[in-house]
Amino acid sequence: MYRIFIVEDDDKIGGILKANMEKYGFEVRRAERFKELLAEFIDYDPHLVLLDINLSYFDGFYWCRQIRTRSNVPIIFISARAGEMDQVMAIENGGDDYVAKPIHLDLLMAKVRGALRRVYGEYAAGTPGLGVGSGTASGDLEANGLTLYLSRNELEWQGKRVELTKNELLLAECFLRRPEHVVSREELLEALWDDVQFVDDNTLTVNVTRLRKKLEELGVVKAIETVRGQGYKLVLSDIEKGAEA
Repeated sequence: MYRIFIVEDDDKIGGILKANMEKYGFEVRRAERFKELLAEFIDYDPHLVLLDINLSYFDGFYWCRQIRTRSNVPIIFISARAGEMDQVMAIENGGDDYVAKPIHLDLLMAKVRGALRRVYGEYAAGTPGLGVGSGTASGDLEANGLTLYLSRNELEWQGKRVELTKNELLLAECFLRRPEHVVSREELLEALWDDVQFVDDNTLTVNVTRLRKKLEELGVVKAIETVRGQGYKLVLSDIEKGAEA
């Protein structure tokens, strides 16, 4: 049974969300210690978090960053703040998805189920797939010395590693399965979200930018190229040359 952690300080909304999740068979806990949310999160060890932005003491962006220091659990923001910048901030601070209030419960459930399938179910990273990237016995992916460890959410190059968020991992998997080939924006959006029609195109751009930054931390610069009107391409042929330079 999947455990859902609801971080919502409005009792009415929190109660509705809890009852709806339990109706579908989830185990649910509502946050109570809004000054100690990280400790409560660690204690409950949920499979997914529903996180409001406007909270007592510290906002949801702060707590999302704190959770990300300990876990890559899927985090879906739920907020009355429906502006584009709020959604960008949610992704930038480590969130995986965003649902604006008033909440459409069917849409929220679709997003919850989709996130759980991607992380723990049939769509989880490591599921065999087609592509030209070379695999290892453990299902990890490697191309030109760049290795993606699917089970550990890590990317490695020349002995240096960085930890990836779930969205960064999913994007990296798409690229490493088809290095040197264009991956369309539609393919990438479908890998990240089940309900593509509800996703702002800018959200994908933000996630790709975050993955680029992780690659730069490894010393892999300008490896993800934007192909205008088509999508993105992972170019690895000049990685070693760039390192020597």
